[in-house]
Amino acid sequence: MSWLAGLEERARAVLPAHVFDYVATGSGGNATRDEAADAWRAVRLAPHVLRDVTSVSLATTLLGHEYAVPWGVAPTSAQREVHAGGEPAMLRATAAAGALTVVSSNAGTRFADLPDGPWWLQVYVPADRTLAEPLLHAAVEAGASALVLTVDTPVVARKPTESSFWELADPQWLRVNFDEGYDDRPGAEKATDLGPHDLGWLAGVSGLPVVAKGVLRPDDARRCVDAGAAAVWVSNHGGRQLDRALPTALALPAVVDAVDGATQVYVDGGIRSGLDVVAALALGADAAFLGRPPVWALAEGEAAVARLHAELAVEVTEALTLAGCRTPADVRGIAAFPATP
Repeated sequence: MSWLAGLEERARAVLPAHVFDYVATGSGGNATRDEAADAWRAVRLAPHVLRDVTSVSLATTLLGHEYAVPWGVAPTSAQREVHAGGEPAMLRATAAAGALTVVSSNAGTRFADLPDGPWWLQVYVPADRTLAEPLLHAAVEAGASALVLTVDTPVVARKPTESSFWELADPQWLRVNFDEGYDDRPGAEKATDLGPHDLGWLAGVSGLPVVAKGVLRPDDARRCVDAGAAAVWVSNHGGRQLDRALPTALALPAVVDAVDGATQVYVDGGIRSGLDVVAALALGADAAFLGRPPVWALAEGEAAVARLHAELAVEVTEALTLAGCRTPADVRGIAAFPATP
């Protein structure tokens, strides 16, 4: 077993059960969660030959900014329950690798205390939009360079282990960027009337580009583009929202076709290796984002997050070389549609 493949089991060995279960669990019967990785492993590649691959670069441009690699860290909460280093450790190790971190709005570290490094803020829109404004302004002031609007969570899906986590978690490490008493205010619940206009509202309030995260359908992707989304992010929330939702590897090609180059397309969900990253790029994604693996690595500390990125760099570089591709962009189109998992 590779070092990357062993991350989850090593995390299980060191994390309290309620923390491990919170990160690991999906909704319903876990069908969507369990299908995710197999869907990527089913993708097949048709490599080029007789290509000069003496020099391979992983450099990638996302929303006009260049990063050293074509992957990033997706937003996850409870990082300080996983390790005391929390979001700062995740951001430092990820920035050192030249990658992007997306910080959860439910983070356990104040935005102002985040270390230097590129980061975007993931946001939920409350029923009373004005309640989101202090959070947005704090993120902008602290250096967030984009917003990632989660569009697949009008309500939070029930999960079998969720209650024990909230009973045992340390309150000082949860949702620290919200004012005290926020959740008790009228309109603080998640908006069930979320619409395309909210993309423009967020951009106007923050002055930042807005990415729509949680898209699985090509028609919805087109609506996001028409509403001014800076990018569309194919995601099923790690299997934590609607169970039996489509695996992202299967949803991605149709979304890419619908967007037709009008914006960038990102993807997460079940990315576990460098070959998975290459499969995502081959199916048309501009970048892949990892959810649980960086959290499992964080359970071993900041050095393990750094190693995760290093291991991915080795695997992606090798895969590009063997595929006859010198850059991530060269990989697009070399994938056969996923075989049956």
